[in-house]
Amino acid sequence: MKKNSAEKVAYGFIVALLALLCLSVVYPFLYMLAISLNDGADAARGGVYIWPRSFTTINYEIVLGNEVIRHSYLITIGRTVLGTVLGLFVTLLAAYGLSYRKLPLRSAILAYVLITMLFNGGLVPLYIQLNNLHLLDTFWVFIFPSLFSAWNMFVMLKFIQGIPEALIESAELDGAGPLRTLLQIVMPLSKPMLAALGLFTAVGHWNDWFSGAFYVTSQSLIPVQTFLQQLLSASDLSTVLGSNSNQEALARSAEMQNITLMSIKMAVVMVSALPILCVYPFLQKYFVKGVLIGSVKG
Repeated sequence: MKKNSAEKVAYGFIVALLALLCLSVVYPFLYMLAISLNDGADAARGGVYIWPRSFTTINYEIVLGNEVIRHSYLITIGRTVLGTVLGLFVTLLAAYGLSYRKLPLRSAILAYVLITMLFNGGLVPLYIQLNNLHLLDTFWVFIFPSLFSAWNMFVMLKFIQGIPEALIESAELDGAGPLRTLLQIVMPLSKPMLAALGLFTAVGHWNDWFSGAFYVTSQSLIPVQTFLQQLLSASDLSTVLGSNSNQEALARSAEMQNITLMSIKMAVVMVSALPILCVYPFLQKYFVKGVLIGSVKG
């Protein structure tokens, strides 16, 4: 169909608007990448926007050579992988169990779960509860409090309820129990929704700095985002520059004299953001499909 002049103008306006929106998202990322790959002293003079003027990798050498950052990366990767897998497992089990309409006290349980979405006990009661459970200053403080999400459970519940009952009934007629039905019928059909919820959960774990800042005191347990938050509020390079031999060797080099706190901050931001960004292309098709299915079934 041919578009009339009004439709062409509207189409051009939408394209221009979306292009500006994409530019507003991409430009800050390119700016931080350029600063992180630029000589710190040179970048401090200004004029570096989307391309490094004085290319160097010293900022990344310092960041990746820091033992605290490497260990915080392991903490972040561990909590993201373990927290996402266990969170999806708990969410799927809860949603599958509550999908049975003949479940005793089903309405009361759903109402109880709904209340937790509307009302929050607050930070102090949560801190006291974590202390009573001996989770403070342990790795598990990143895992157990976030295992269950009421919102994710309700979304998963809606999806499972949309699965044709004939499939489940046929499996039961063939002698399949609830566990076998879950593993062979429900779980394979739920891959798009699990991928979408898994992406949300993983991003939440990866970007969480609050837990590391308030629930742990040991420097060996802080995730990379908490380290980044500490670095952004730092006034000098002592947070990054350790006393190990690699750092001392760098400190003696002439190139080290051009390092600035801003260039190190940008390098840490890029190092902490790139891994989770690389996950999106692999889950995009499942993510879009899961969101569309959830919106139709909901």
